[in-house]
Parts: sequence; structure tokens; C-alpha cells
Amino acid sequence: MAGTVEIYGHCDDRFSPVKDAFANNFEQGLEVGASFAATIEGKSVVDIWGGYADEAQTRPWEKDTIVCVFSTTKVMTTICALMLIDRGLLDPDAPVAKYWPEFAQAGKETMPVRYLMSHTAGLPALDMPVPMETLYDWDKVVSLLAAEKPWWEPGKEWEYHALTSGFLVGELVRRITGNTLGTFFQGEVAAPLSADFHIGLPEEHEPRVGEMIPPPEYKPGDPSYIPPDSVLYRAMNFPFFSALNARDRAFRAAEIPAGNGHGNARSVARISAAVACGGELDDVHLLGLPTIEKALEEQYYGQPQSWPSPVRFGLGFGLTSKEIPIGPNPRILYWGGYGGSVVVMDIDAKLSCSYVMNKMGSTPNLRIVPIIGALYAAL
Repeated sequence: MAGTVEIYGHCDDRFSPVKDAFANNFEQGLEVGASFAATIEGKSVVDIWGGYADEAQTRPWEKDTIVCVFSTTKVMTTICALMLIDRGLLDPDAPVAKYWPEFAQAGKETMPVRYLMSHTAGLPALDMPVPMETLYDWDKVVSLLAAEKPWWEPGKEWEYHALTSGFLVGELVRRITGNTLGTFFQGEVAAPLSADFHIGLPEEHEPRVGEMIPPPEYKPGDPSYIPPDSVLYRAMNFPFFSALNARDRAFRAAEIPAGNGHGNARSVARISAAVACGGELDDVHLLGLPTIEKALEEQYYGQPQSWPSPVRFGLGFGLTSKEIPIGPNPRILYWGGYGGSVVVMDIDAKLSCSYVMNKMGSTPNLRIVPIIGALYAAL
């Protein structure tokens, strides 16, 4: 919807250009409903939203509207794994099989944990078709992944583990803590921080969920086109997946730690603020700065065969690079989700920001560029 849209929420005066950039996306017809939030030193400086929560534009996007953020969920899953590393319960250099004995199959006996967290494990999907219902059967998925032979020599290549990474890392969390990833996250991260984010959405929140609007169908030649014979296509379609699945109760209720978290910009920015501030926020301690420094250690830097741009990746997060300069500082962690959601954690500036929307668009998400640019310009 093009034209003037009222933007709600609060924005400190010095960040008014951020609000203007956010509003401009609506005026250009790039948005239906969206939210953006930013914190500095853990304090909220921007928390704005506007537009509609549904494709028909009959439900206003409210302060408490939440939507599926797809792969931005991976940030939450990585935080959980890093917390276990910080507590000495998970060693990124130990074999996965130390914690998950059944994983020691098909040549994976010595594969270290860090490969699972850095998308270099060679397990981007299953080399067999599975029905959509399998995605909701945790035990079935992890047993199949434990038996899967790596598609390349582990540690040598990076290909996006679009859905499998959440099961792989989530199973480590379950083996160590006895809790599912969603349960651990809710009890150890979301609830202590009073953050409205869910991995496995309770039915009581259904009335607040915005409707995801699928991106256009891309054709060969489009920058966002994914060839059906590529590893990325197979990874994103394990099993066959449509953005419309995000409208189904079964999808929302399942725990898919790589791709079905539900929240808004406020909740994502608040959780990521704890990381940006060195691991602690409002007397809630998640992890220490030395562990965050581990996450900043480069695990891969190159051009994956089926990824649209060079990737610089750390232990669970994307890292800023000359090809994708997220911000001016070196210690920046980030990632985004299918269709456009984004989260940035700048440890040097103690800044976090997040953008969440329902109208899905291209990858990379160019809608966020002027917003983040305005944010940094105002610092």
C-alpha cells in the first residue's frame, strides 16, 4: 500500500531520520505491516510500527502484533547454544557424538560442534524426500540427520543449513539440558528478559499473529532466484516449503528452531541487546563477553556455490564484511530471515536493532539499508 501511513510507538528525537526512513518504505509501497526497534546500552531508543497485520489490510499492526521471523530465529537458537558453552556444558571443539552418541554414523564420528553452528557440517538437508509432517516430528528429523552422510567434507565448505541447523543445534541443547530448544529458550532467555518471542507458539497467542505475505515468484535472472538444482533450494525445501505454511497452526505450534520463531522488532532487539551489551541486560546474565568473542571468531569467509553473495560467518552468526558492511564497527553479529526480517548486534557500540515485517521481499533485504544507515548516522 502506497501513500502516507501513520507510524506508532516512540522514537528519541535524535533518531527521527530512522522513523522517516521506516515511513518511507510504506510510502513507496514496499510494506504492508512492519516494526523496527533499536537499543543503545540496553535502553530502547526506537520502537515503532505501522501498517496492517493481514494481507487484506483490515487488521492494524498493533503494538503487540507478532509474526514469523523465519531464520532470524537462528539468532535465538545460537544464543541458547552459546549459553551452554559459557556454562562449560558444551565444547565447540568436542565431537557432536560426545553429547549425541547416535550422531556417530556415516563418517561423522569426530565432527566437532562448531561445524553444526557454522553451517559447514555438510548436512543442509536430507538426501531423501520427506513429507511436510516430518518437519513437526522432532525425534524423526534428528534420527534421520544422525544417519545422514555429509554432502561434502565437513568444515571445508559453507552452504546454508536453512532448516536442519535448528534441529542439529537444538538436539545438542536437548541432550545437555533435558529440555527442548523452545522450552530452554523460554525459561532461560525470553521469560527472564520479558521478551515476547516464542519458538513453538502457544495457541493463546494466535489472535496476535500477523499474516505472512509470500514474496513474488522469482524467475531465472532475478537476483533472488534460487535454481531448483542448487544446494540452497534443497536446503530451503526440506521438506517442500511455502511461506504460506506460516499461516498454519501446525507450523506455528511446532518447534523449528531454525525458522519458525514468532516475535516483533521490540522482542528481537531486546534479546539481542543482551548480546550487544556483553551478555547481560537489566541484571539478567545470559553469557559472558569471552563467549561472545568466540562467536566473533571467523569460521568461514568465501563465496558459497549456491549463495547470492560472499559469506563471512562466525560461530552461529553472520559477521560484517567488506561485501556486506553492516555497520562501521568490527565486532558486529547479525542475521536475517526469509523475506526480510533482520537483527544486528554491535558489541562496540552496545547497539542492537531489529526489523520485522509481514510483506516478504527479496534477499538481500534492501528495505532495511536506509533504516540502519540512518540509525548509525544519528549516533
